[in-house]
Amino acid sequence: MKNIQNLNIKEITTLPSPDSYIEEIPASDTQISLIKNSRNTIEEIINGNDERLLLLVGPCSIHDPKAGIEYAKKLKELSEKVKENIYIVMRVYFEKPRTTIGWKGLINDPDLNGTFNIPKGIKLGRQILSEVTEIGLPTATEFLDPFTPQYIGDFISWAAIGARTTESQTHRQMASGLSMPIGFKNGTGGSVQLAIDAMIACNGEHAFLGIDNEGKTSVVITEGNVANHVILRGGATGTNYDEESVNNAQALLEKNGLEPNIVVDCSHGNSNKDHNRQPIVFEDVINQKVSGNSKIIGIMLESNINPGGQTLEEDLSKLQYGVSITDKCVGWEKTEEIILNANKTLGK
Repeated sequence: MKNIQNLNIKEITTLPSPDSYIEEIPASDTQISLIKNSRNTIEEIINGNDERLLLLVGPCSIHDPKAGIEYAKKLKELSEKVKENIYIVMRVYFEKPRTTIGWKGLINDPDLNGTFNIPKGIKLGRQILSEVTEIGLPTATEFLDPFTPQYIGDFISWAAIGARTTESQTHRQMASGLSMPIGFKNGTGGSVQLAIDAMIACNGEHAFLGIDNEGKTSVVITEGNVANHVILRGGATGTNYDEESVNNAQALLEKNGLEPNIVVDCSHGNSNKDHNRQPIVFEDVINQKVSGNSKIIGIMLESNINPGGQTLEEDLSKLQYGVSITDKCVGWEKTEEIILNANKTLGK
């Protein structure tokens, strides 16, 4: 009998179980306490019981562990200076959704050369998350592959569902079972309703195929995750960080029976992918918040050690240190400047 299955599959490799990675790189009691407390703090910000600004800041993606940890140390020092008014969570992004093709992140291709050593990528991801939380910073990431949370989710305090996956039933179901607060981005076309629909779906119970901690295919039944919110990131229709766009999004949330909580992404469609515009968006949103819009609960900023971006080439020795290989980022000096200024403004 001729085979009629897996005709376009080149190779299938068995992946070690989530438990095997967790046992190799476990979270310490101190790290577990940090993660639990930070998740609770973010929920309190979402619920309006903590008036600080949630700031999700860090590289567009992590491709160099050394640079990522150097950034984390800088960010930890800054976070201590602004903690009265701003609650900082570091972006530690390992999975990158692509519009067509391209490097899909450190978990998918940790060697940056198309060898797709995913087992190595998962281990490296856990090592970086362990180091960042050991420094004392809570972490944020985007979950793209629905199995990834089982492998690294115990180190994550906040997670995003991206613009390309917000409409996906698979990701809405996954989010309903996650242990941390979730932000849903508006669609790439600019639709906020897509993110609202995702929030409503995430609030409910779901049953779907997944894996358990032993790596076995399982039926997963969730309780629902009500700690969620919209992220405005702009889109094909233009930016949506301005006061009118924010007010319209909040009215739409209320129309759907949801709290009008908003996090604004300063990058992507809101900066027209120009990293030099991120500080302009950032300052505009801060001004909206201090002018009375308390339901602007957070801001997302793509930042790295050095500004701009670079193309991933075959010769990795040509890569500039601390410069993004995905979206262009604000450099550290400008990052520190605008966060310190925001702290002063929010503290008045």
